Amino acid sequence: MSKLTVEMGAVKLTVVRDELEAEALCGLLRTSGIACFYRKTDSAGAIGAESGGFAIAGPTEVLVSDRDLDAARELLSSS
Repeated sequence: MSKLTVEMGAVKLTVVRDELEAEALCGLLRTSGIACFYRKTDSAGAIGAESGGFAIAGPTEVLVSDRDLDAARELLSSS
């Protein structure tokens, strides 16, 4: 499990279309000093299971620390 989820109480910032968009958003957040990670939503997880677990498409949640949520939202709204 990610250090972020264990130590900081991760919360959902947003849901994006796929892992590529999630990675780009996490790159922006990380360059601003905000730790983050992403995971498939429950519905996208079902899609991945049917395709052998290798699908990058589908709704993906971006999560941040609850302490960083306001800063992350502000960064999202300004970009």
